[in-house]
Amino acid sequence: MNVIGEAIGELCKIILPINEEYYLGNPNSSIAVCTLSSMNLLKNFANSEILNKISIVGRLLSENKGIDSIIKYVNKNPQVDTIIVCGKEVWGHKPGHSLLELHKNGIDQKNRIINSTSPDPYLTVSKPEIRYFQHKINLVNLINETRFELILEKSSVF
Repeated sequence: MNVIGEAIGELCKIILPINEEYYLGNPNSSIAVCTLSSMNLLKNFANSEILNKISIVGRLLSENKGIDSIIKYVNKNPQVDTIIVCGKEVWGHKPGHSLLELHKNGIDQKNRIINSTSPDPYLTVSKPEIRYFQHKINLVNLINETRFELILEKSSVF
């Protein structure tokens, strides 16, 4: 791991703490929504009737702990088979890109997401959990789309 990067990350946690924010919807739904860094988009989903049609909606801000959380969630909630990835990509970290690369390529021997261009794409989840994610989850790539109505229209799962 990059020592300077870790130090900067810890400093950011103190100066700019970012709460993990997600909203639970219908526990029987097969759909999850990831709004990347788009807070307004997250609120649109959380405050609409669509929340009754999705399992969870949340943000993804990091290419490591955030993706670990997604992998754990889908493994614990086997009814989820689709994740809509939308909203603004996080500049510098590119967790949306890393999530797509993980789905396509998996991880190497050092638990690094293969072909990720993120600065710290190392995961702690197990390889069986990642394989489950790769084989059981369909990703709908709408990265950088922030228009709520257009996401509903383009995702074609509602």
